[in-house]
This record gives sequence, structure tokens and C-alpha cells, in this order.
Amino acid sequence: MDELQLSYAMEQLLVARNLRYMKIASAALKPGYFLRGARLLRDLKGPVIIATGFPVADSFETDGPVGAIALYRALHLLGAKPIIACGPPLSGVLANDYNVVEFSAWDLHAGRAKATTLLSKIQPQAVVSIELPGIAADGLYYNMHSEDITPHCPFFDPFISQANCPTIAIGDGGNEIGMGNITVALQEIDIRPSVTRCDELLVADVSNWGAYGLIAWLAFWAGRDLLGDVSPLQLLDYLCACGSVDGVTGENTPTEDGLDATEGLRVIAQLRALTNFTHD
Repeated sequence: MDELQLSYAMEQLLVARNLRYMKIASAALKPGYFLRGARLLRDLKGPVIIATGFPVADSFETDGPVGAIALYRALHLLGAKPIIACGPPLSGVLANDYNVVEFSAWDLHAGRAKATTLLSKIQPQAVVSIELPGIAADGLYYNMHSEDITPHCPFFDPFISQANCPTIAIGDGGNEIGMGNITVALQEIDIRPSVTRCDELLVADVSNWGAYGLIAWLAFWAGRDLLGDVSPLQLLDYLCACGSVDGVTGENTPTEDGLDATEGLRVIAQLRALTNFTHD
């Protein structure tokens, strides 16, 4: 199996459950998108911004931060300098254990100004968005039920649109940053889609799992079992203790999008089996 075939197998695996019609999104992307996305992170030694934190009222989803933490740890082990970018209250939670930059803008103009300042200061080699709401065509943000959540959103889109480096976005529903790459395909889904584009859009049934796909490639190239140390239940317990909620149920439980942590473990096991840490 060559790298393109491996990426295609990975891409099919990560939308196999088709929980929110991501098979439609996947079909709209040129095969090999996980390979292309991971190549943008390969061998980086400088700053990498990993943004996450989908707001739910006054809290944040478990989907997104789990994958961001896992990717942060993997990149750190490989010599990069990852930074998690998120808004409150998640920023306050993660700042105790990770290198965090807080962002929260209450309109697009302020978001652009903050992005300009932080991008100039950090000089990232890549920016990764994991499960972040993306702005819709009308300039507002919406959840999966097409409810306006703009007052709770941090306006991270300018970090993607203004970055002078490769940008990667991971989503699982159509309303996330990056989905502007496939606006025509998203017309088939009953959602208010994001129009924000990125260099490489990655889709998965759960956005955390998309981060695992990137880690699988980094592990494959490095010959290190980076996914072997990822514990979804441990990370979900950590976030749950800090007030996170499941994005589907709205409950403060150690689950992701209504799924038990064992589902994430199963995906990790399948990705490890696919890559096998052996080059053809």
C-alpha cells in the first residue's frame, strides 16, 4: 500500500459511521487530504498554533480539545513548539498544563486586529483549527441546529484567512472553519455552513478523530507509536472535571458527540493497525 492508498483508507475509516453526513464532505475532497494535511506538519520545529474550543453556552465541547491536546503532545515530542489557541473558559483550564494563547473577539473587526497582532508575534509555521465554529455567509455563527451562537464565539476565522503559513482545518458537521472549501457539497446537508476556507480541510465523524489521523501520519513517518499513548477516556475525564459538555447531549459527561470513549479507542486501534509503523 503506497501513501496515497493509505491516506484513502484512513479517510474512509474516519467517516465510516457517517454520523453527520461527512461521507458527502469526504467525497467532495480530492483523495489524499489527510496525507496532504499531515505533510504540512511534518518535520516542523517552530511554533504551530492549534486552535479549538467550540462554545456551548458558557462552557465548551469535549470534541476538539481532546484532539488538540493529543496533537499538541505529538508535535512537542517531535520537536515542534505547539501552542493551543482558545477562548475562555477553556483557555483558563488548559493554561495550567499547556502553552496557551487566549483569544476572544466580539466582532470580526476585533478578530482581524487580534489575529494580525498574534500572528506577527508568534510567527507560526502552521495553523490548525480543530472543531471551531466558522463564520457563515451572513456573518454569523451557527450550531448544528442552525441556532445563532455568535455571542459565544471567538471569531478565530481571521487566524486562518490572514496566516502566512499553511492552514489545516478539521470538522465533522459543516459549520466549522474550513468548510468553505466544499460549499457546493454542503448544500446537501441541512445546516448553515461555514464559508471560511483553509489550505487543507480534513473531515471525520468526530473532529477529535481527525486529529488522530494527523498523528497517525506523523507516527508513521517518525517510526514512533505516538497514538499508543493517547487515552481518550483520560483526556475526557480531565476536561469533564473542568466543566466541559458533550456537544450532542449537552451533558457534563466524559463522552464526545454522544459517544463513549471506547469509540475513540477503537478508531485509534484501527489507525495504528493501518499505519503499522512500517514503510513499504
